Amino acid sequence: MPDITTASYERTGIDAYRVMILIRGFEERCLALGVDTIAGSMHFCGGQEAIPVGARAALRDGDRVVATYRGHGWALAWGLDVRDVLAEIAHRADGVNGGRAGSPYFMVPESGFIGENSIVGAGVPIADGVALAAQSLATGRVCVVSIGDGATNQGAVHEGFNFAAVRNLPVVFVVENNGWSEMTPIAATARVANLAERAAGYEIPSVTVDGNDPDAVQAAVAEAADRARRGDGPTIIEAKTVRLMAHYNRDIEHYRTSADKERSGGLDPLPRLRRRLLDAGVPAALLESCERDVDELLDAAVREVVALPAPDPATSRDHVVAAPAAPAAVEVVERREWQYWRAVNEALRTELDARPELLVYGEDVGHAGGIFGVTRKLQKDFGEDRVFDTPISESAILGSAVGAALEGMRPVVEIMWADFLFVALDQLVNQAANMRYISRGRAGVPLVVRTQQGVTPGSCAQHSRSVEALLAHIPGLRVGLPATPADAYAMLRAAIADPDPVVIIESRSLYQVRGPVEVTATAGPIGGATVRRRGTDVALVSWGPMANAAEEAAGLLAAEGVDATVVDLRWLSPLDTETIDEAVTASGGRVVVAHEAVLTGGFGAEIAAGISERLGRALRAPVRRVATPDVPMPAAPALQAALVPTASTVADAARVLVRG
Repeated sequence: MPDITTASYERTGIDAYRVMILIRGFEERCLALGVDTIAGSMHFCGGQEAIPVGARAALRDGDRVVATYRGHGWALAWGLDVRDVLAEIAHRADGVNGGRAGSPYFMVPESGFIGENSIVGAGVPIADGVALAAQSLATGRVCVVSIGDGATNQGAVHEGFNFAAVRNLPVVFVVENNGWSEMTPIAATARVANLAERAAGYEIPSVTVDGNDPDAVQAAVAEAADRARRGDGPTIIEAKTVRLMAHYNRDIEHYRTSADKERSGGLDPLPRLRRRLLDAGVPAALLESCERDVDELLDAAVREVVALPAPDPATSRDHVVAAPAAPAAVEVVERREWQYWRAVNEALRTELDARPELLVYGEDVGHAGGIFGVTRKLQKDFGEDRVFDTPISESAILGSAVGAALEGMRPVVEIMWADFLFVALDQLVNQAANMRYISRGRAGVPLVVRTQQGVTPGSCAQHSRSVEALLAHIPGLRVGLPATPADAYAMLRAAIADPDPVVIIESRSLYQVRGPVEVTATAGPIGGATVRRRGTDVALVSWGPMANAAEEAAGLLAAEGVDATVVDLRWLSPLDTETIDEAVTASGGRVVVAHEAVLTGGFGAEIAAGISERLGRALRAPVRRVATPDVPMPAAPALQAALVPTASTVADAARVLVRG
C-alpha cells in the first residue's frame, strides 16, 4: 500500500487516487465473484471511497478505527493486505479471519483495524471503549468510528455520543451520509437536513463536509483528531456522499429512481479527483500507469484467492474461549467472616489494587457506592478515573467495556438489575461473545459484567427475572452464580482473571447473608461445582439462591431418613458435568434439578437432558425439575409465595423419587 500520509499535495492526491481506485476495483471484483464464488451478502461502499482515504491521511500510526459493515474501504485504506481481505470475503482459510467473518464482520484488532460491525450503530459504544482505554493508558491515540446515516436513529448511537461527551473521550464519529438508510431515504426518517446538527444536544462540536472530497474529509478529521489529542473530547463529522452501488450485492434497487441514480453518478468522487489532479498538472500517463498497476494487483489477487482452499472443517470449534491454563495452587492467606456484599467489595478492592488496568464502572457505582452498597468506598480509595459513574445507558456501558477490553483494559461493569440487560444484550451476545472466535483467538475480551437477579418481596415482573439460561446459551460467554459469601469473593476474582467475557449474577436476597470466606493471594480458575453434602438416596442439583434451598431441603429429608447429595453448580458455563454425573450415580440414579427461573426453557432442562443422554440406563427414574411456573413475577409477597420454589417443594420432589 502507498503512504497516503505524505505531506506534498500532489503526492497525497496521487496516493489518495490510487487507494480510492483500489477500493472501487476491489469491490467491483467482489461483486463479480458473488455470482458463483462468494456466498452470502456483501455491502459495498462504492461512491464513499474518499471518506476512509481522507480520514486515514489525517491520522497517525497507532490510531484505531471501527467501521460499519460497508467497511471494505476502511480496511484497505488502513493498510490491510488486499489478498488477505479478499480471501476473507471469499471465505477462504487464508482470510484475515479464516473465513469466520466474511464480508460484513472481519477484524484485525492488532493492526488498529478494530473491525467492521454488521449490527447497525453497535460500533459506536465499542469505539468509546477503545477511546476510554487510550485515555486511561495515556497513549495519545484517537479512535475513529464510521456509521451510516441510518445509524443516527439507533439508541445505542445516542448513548455512545453522550457517553463520549460526558467522559471527554478521544473519539471521532464519522457519519457517512449517502442519503439511504438501507432501502429507505434518510429524509423519511430524520427531521434535520444535516445530521451533524444532532450533536448540539450533547454539546459535541460537529461539522458537515463534502464526503466526496478526500481533502475536505482529511481536514475535518485532522482538526477533530488534534482536538481529541488535546483532551478536548469527541467530534461528530457528517460526510455527505453518494451510494453508487446497491445496498447489497443482490439488491436490484427497485426502490430508487433513475434520476436519483443519475444524480449520484454525477457526484462520483473518482473522476472528480482525477480531473483535479490533471488540472494540477499531474501527467495523464502517470494516472493511467497507476490505474494499470491497480488492475494488475487486483487481478492477481483474484486469481490467487479463487485457488485458495476453504477452511478446515476440523477447526470449526476452535477458539470459542481461551484454552484453559494449567491449574495453579491458590494460597489461602486468611479466613474471614463477611457478608455477601462485603465479599464482593473485597474482591473488587483486591483486584483494583493488583491490576492497574482494572476499571469499575456503571450506574451509581462510584460516588454512591452502588444501589445495594456493594461498591462503597472504592471510588474514594482508587479515584474517579478507575471507579466511576456512567449515564443510565446500558448499551454504552457494555459496549465501552468491549472496546476497552480489546485494548488491554479489564473492565468490571455493573448492570444494576439483570432485567436491564435486555436493553443492551447486543453488546454481550453479538459483540463480546464472538470476538475470540472470529479473530481465531488473536483478540480476547476480558470483561466482567456484574448484575443481580431474583425475587424479593415487592419486586415486580421487570425487577425479578432470572436470565442465566439465556446467557449460558451463548457460546463465548462465561456465566457464574455465587450463592455464598465465599463464592461471591472467589468467583468474582476468578472472573476478573479470566481472558474471556464473564457474567457474574449475584442475588440481592443474599447481600446481607454472612458466612466464612477464604481470602487468597491470587485468583483461582473459573469453573467447578461444589458438593455441599453427600448422600446415597437422591441428588439435589441447583445454583444461586436455590442451592441454599436445596441444602435446607436435604436437612428436611435427613430427618426422615432420606440421604441426599447437594450439588451447587456455581458455574453454568463452563458446566461441570463430571461432578453432576458422579453425584447422580452415587445417589442411586435419582436426581432433582431446582432453579428459581421459570420452568420452560430454564437451564434445568439442559441439565436434565444432559444427564439423560450421558447416564441413560443408570437413572432409576426420570429427572425431576422444580422451578417457578411460567408466570411473570407478581409484586405481592403472597402471590410470590405461591410461585417460587422453596426447600419444602424441593424436598417434596425428592420424596416422590425416593418413595415412588
